[in-house]
Amino acid sequence: MATKIEWTEVTWNPVTGCSKISPGCKNCYADRMAKRLKAMGVERYRNGFELTLQDDVVDLPYSWKSPKLVFVNSMSDMFHKDVPLEFIQRVFKVMNDCPQHHFQVLTKRSERLAEIAHHLTWTPNIWMGVSVENQDYTYRINDLLETPAHIKFLSVEPLIGPINRMRLKGIDWVIVGGESGPGARPMEKSWVIKIRDLCREREVPFFFKQWGGVNKKKAGRLLENREWNEMPDKYQVEV
Repeated sequence: MATKIEWTEVTWNPVTGCSKISPGCKNCYADRMAKRLKAMGVERYRNGFELTLQDDVVDLPYSWKSPKLVFVNSMSDMFHKDVPLEFIQRVFKVMNDCPQHHFQVLTKRSERLAEIAHHLTWTPNIWMGVSVENQDYTYRINDLLETPAHIKFLSVEPLIGPINRMRLKGIDWVIVGGESGPGARPMEKSWVIKIRDLCREREVPFFFKQWGGVNKKKAGRLLENREWNEMPDKYQVEV
């Protein structure tokens, strides 16, 4: 499905629904969207935001004619404890079989990621990322770095507190963004600048997604009068 998410092209959701595990989950956009879709009578979201395996969607990438940049499970978390390892392996097999596409997988459950990573096949077209919403959750970076993923990235969104130290050696890309929608928590400019500067010092591509807030469009995505749309160097070389 085409998406308005600035750093990808399409979404693919073999799993929908999730549960909240850290402060970054408080105002989850996927939770709001799933409940809205359920109210609209969309069959796939009959369970609302309860974790649901969408078995009929797993093979979808085989049908795509042209290469795509794909955000996997924008409406869930692949590494949720209730997603069986066998199902995750099925999803990875599809990604392994479709080298023409690049798949972006993102999780807050870095402990499980590190635990089962050796049971998965990591082809170069699979990007693995973890969410880091403030300094307290930078430990997820260490878990990510234990995996054999060829492209490793950080989604620092929603950024709800300062991050003054983060391990960037071995990281290929950093995305930063503020929270949007009802109840959005503010993001300080100084927090964004600090991360941007850390990325520049370590030559890590930096992507600034949005300032967020209740009116995301009005707030925009300019940082110091420019857009930051850098992508992983490995990806830029390959395409």
